[in-house]
Amino acid sequence: MNAVRMTPITERSVWTGSELAADPAWRHTLTPGEVAELDAAVRAVRARGLGVAAFTREDFELPTLGPRIAALADEVENGRGVAMLRGVPVERYDRETVEILYWGFGVHAGEPISQNSRGQLISEVSDRGNDYGDINARGFATNAELMPHVDTSDATSLLCLRAARSGGESRVISSTAVYNVILDEHPEHLAILCRGFHNDLRGEGPTGDVDELTTNRVPVYSDFAGRVSCSFNYRMIEGAATKSGVPLTGEERAALDFLRAVAEREEMGYGFRLAPGDIQMVSNHSAFHSRASFVDHDEPARRRCLLRFWLNIREGRPLADDFACRYNTGPRGGVAVGEGARYVF
Repeated sequence: MNAVRMTPITERSVWTGSELAADPAWRHTLTPGEVAELDAAVRAVRARGLGVAAFTREDFELPTLGPRIAALADEVENGRGVAMLRGVPVERYDRETVEILYWGFGVHAGEPISQNSRGQLISEVSDRGNDYGDINARGFATNAELMPHVDTSDATSLLCLRAARSGGESRVISSTAVYNVILDEHPEHLAILCRGFHNDLRGEGPTGDVDELTTNRVPVYSDFAGRVSCSFNYRMIEGAATKSGVPLTGEERAALDFLRAVAEREEMGYGFRLAPGDIQMVSNHSAFHSRASFVDHDEPARRRCLLRFWLNIREGRPLADDFACRYNTGPRGGVAVGEGARYVF
C-alpha cells in the first residue's frame, strides 16, 4: 500500500481560482525585444537548414527570453503549477516556421516526449471528427468537453494558432488543493486514490494491443520524496475496468466521483480563453486541466487549431516507480510508437 499523507499540502501549487487570478507571477507578455529575439533565433536555425526536432536550446539562442521561459517552467514545477506566455506573433509566420519557433520554445522549457503512437513530439489539437464516446478515442482530436484530467508527462504546453467560433475555453484546477479538500471532507477516499488504478492505453502501449492496460496500478495521488503528485484520467481508469472485466467497486467509484466533483467546484478552478499567440503550460503533477466543448468555423482555414507538447521538466521532482511508468514505456516514458491506435489523428 502506498503511503497516504494525512496532513494538508502547503506548497504554492495549492490555490483557488481567485487566488490564481490575483497572482501575476505565472503570466508574462512578450516584450518587443523578446519578439525580436524569437525572430532572430528562427532565422538562425532556418539559415542552417534545421527543422523541428533537429536542434537544441543551445542552437536556439534567446539571451533574454530563454531565462524567462526557464522561470516559467520552474513556476510550473515548483510554483503555481501553471504558466502563460502571451504575444507570440503567429500571424506573421507560415505553419512550418511556427512549428520551428514552438520547438525552440519547447527545448528551452523542457524535454519533449512522444504523445501519441505516431511518435509526434509536436501534435495538432483540433477536431478530427472522432467520437468522444468511443472508448478508444482521445479527447485532443475531438470538439468535446474534456473533464479535469492530467496527461502522462511532467507538463503539457499548448500554443494557440486559431480559436473556435465559440466555446473551447480552458480551465485549470490545483490538484493539490483538491487533495486538501478530500483530506478535510472525505479522508477515507485517500487510501483508494493512493493505491491507484490500472489505466487503459487504448492501443498506444508497447504491444499495440487496443486492450493493453498499464502493468501496474497508477496512483491517482503519490506521496514521494516529500511531494504529492497526481495522475488522473477518469476515462482511462473506466476504460481499464471495462476491458479487464473487473468493474470499479462502489468505494472506488465514490472516491473517483468525489475527486471529480471537487475539481469541478466553481471556486476551485480558473477559466480563460486562449487567443492566437498564447502559450499555456500546465503541470501534470499539481494541476488538472479541462476544456469546454466548442463549435468550429465552417471554413477549414479558420477552424480551431492548437499545437501541443508533452514535456518532461529538466531536474523535475523525483517520482515513485509505479507512478512514473504510465504507458508501460518506463519511468517518464512517452507513448509507444505503433499501429494500435483506433482514432483519426
